[in-house]
Amino acid sequence: MEDEPYLYLYVSRKVEKELCRGFQNEIGRVLGLPIVGAAERFEDLFRVIAEESTRRPITLVIDEFQEFFRVNDAVFSAMADIWDDVQKSSRLNLIVCGSVNRLMNRIFKDRSEPLYGRDTAFLHVDPFKVSVLKEILSYHSPNYKKDDLLALWTMTGGVARYVEQLMDDGAVTRERMLASIFRRDSPYLDEGLAVLVQEFGKEYGTYFSIMAAIASGRTEYSQIKNEVGVDVGAFLSRLENDYGLIRRKVPIFDSEKTKRSVYEIGDCFFRYWFRFVWKNMYLRELQRFDVMLDYAARDYEVFSGHALEQYFIWKFIEEKKYTRMDAWWDRKGENEIDLVCDDEVSGKLDFYEVKRDVSRIDLHALERKSGAFFAKNPTLKSRNCFFKGLSLEDM
Repeated sequence: MEDEPYLYLYVSRKVEKELCRGFQNEIGRVLGLPIVGAAERFEDLFRVIAEESTRRPITLVIDEFQEFFRVNDAVFSAMADIWDDVQKSSRLNLIVCGSVNRLMNRIFKDRSEPLYGRDTAFLHVDPFKVSVLKEILSYHSPNYKKDDLLALWTMTGGVARYVEQLMDDGAVTRERMLASIFRRDSPYLDEGLAVLVQEFGKEYGTYFSIMAAIASGRTEYSQIKNEVGVDVGAFLSRLENDYGLIRRKVPIFDSEKTKRSVYEIGDCFFRYWFRFVWKNMYLRELQRFDVMLDYAARDYEVFSGHALEQYFIWKFIEEKKYTRMDAWWDRKGENEIDLVCDDEVSGKLDFYEVKRDVSRIDLHALERKSGAFFAKNPTLKSRNCFFKGLSLEDM
């Protein structure tokens, strides 16, 4: 069987001529194709690859594809034209990857763009499942504590890049993770800024202010608006629907039209970054990494409580245990249930109180709160249900 060559090209922020020099060398090495002269345009190199794929199958991976917007945005039109010329006889398996969701969507989903609709599959890479996080941490630290696992989840959200950074740094305990993040040369400190400035463009300041407000506990629309000082409706809508970074959360079983809604940052990494890095960025400018670390360590246990709730939701999703899960609260905020989990298949409706410390779980209070829940949702009273606490020990 003929071996299929695999060609990987990384689009860095260089002038096109310099970028093509490195690409040309790699094409020659992998495909064994002599290219006469020095190529100065990517479209010339892509044509060589596309035409060669009519003679043999080739897999081409282009990483950080959206960076062609900076290098030369005419590349997209040129690739479309070349593909039209060879697609009937080509055996090119073209995979393009990008880290800026806004720009990747623009390239393939915007009708005005030359590559619109040409993708045969559009994949979104999810964070590691909680079972995988356990395996990774167990490999690096066989005797890890449950709080170490929670810290890894809280600070990375299961995103492979951040997990890898911490593990490579030997940060396998909660204390080491904090020390790794809040040190002078930590790549973690710049990560949120680097990713989201590209996503948001020139208006990143307003988006950052909104996400910082939410991360600090100002989760109602009026609170966010007062904190930011401008009308935030359109920004919240784009953050939720276009970027997928926040979500408007309503009590489970309530109508989406209810006024009892709050906003939350769905990604654990960004929730943590905005709360402890962006909020204290002024301390970084003063080189006071020690104070940033102290603040993060001081508030960690309170902050990680919400992350623990999210952890169990992801755990239950992986276990396919329920068909719907979320929190519930009443209009006055007097009764709040951390997790109400509905299994429409078996008819179970389960109530959970989530606390880091198992000794703080009060199941009698949970049952009392369920009375307020059923008063609001009387049609659910006939469901089979149980009441349980979840803590670090259940991770």
